[in-house]
Amino acid sequence: MFYRIVHTNNDWAMTIVRLILGVVFFAHGAQKVLGWFGGYGFQATMGMFTQKLGIPAPFAFLAIGAAFLGGLGLLLGFLSRIAALGIMTNMLVVIFMIHRHIGFFMNWAGNQRGEGFEFHLLVLALGVAIVAKGAGAMSIDRLITPSGPVEERKVLRAA
Repeated sequence: MFYRIVHTNNDWAMTIVRLILGVVFFAHGAQKVLGWFGGYGFQATMGMFTQKLGIPAPFAFLAIGAAFLGGLGLLLGFLSRIAALGIMTNMLVVIFMIHRHIGFFMNWAGNQRGEGFEFHLLVLALGVAIVAKGAGAMSIDRLITPSGPVEERKVLRAA
C-alpha cells in the first residue's frame, strides 16, 4: 500500500506540475496559518471560517491544514498524492459551497459579486495528474520509493 502512495517515476513534467501547485498552495496556506503574504493568520482565519462562513471548527481546521501542509508536501514532493487529494477536496468543497453560485469566470473586471470557479477547476486537473502519476523527479517520494513488487523488479532487471 505504501508503495502505491509514494511510487513515482523520474518525470520532470510532473515535477513542474507539483512545484507550481505547491508554490500556489503553500502561499495560500501560509496566509491562513502564519499571516504571511498579506494573510490574517490562523486565529483570524479560523474565526472567519467558523463565524462568517459557518464551517464547523474541525472542518475549518482541516481545510487550513490541507492548504498549508498540502502545499508544503507538494513543494517537498513528500506524500504528494495525499497532499494533492487534500487540496482537491478543499477545491471541490469551495466550488460547491461558494463559487458555483457566482459562475465560471474569475472576476477580472470587478463586476461580479465574487470569483468564479475556473481557477479551482485548474487546481483539480493538476491534482488529478499528481494523484495519477506521482510527484515526479526531485521529490522525497522518489527517494523513498521502495523497489516495488517482485514483477516490477524482474522487468527492471531484464531491461
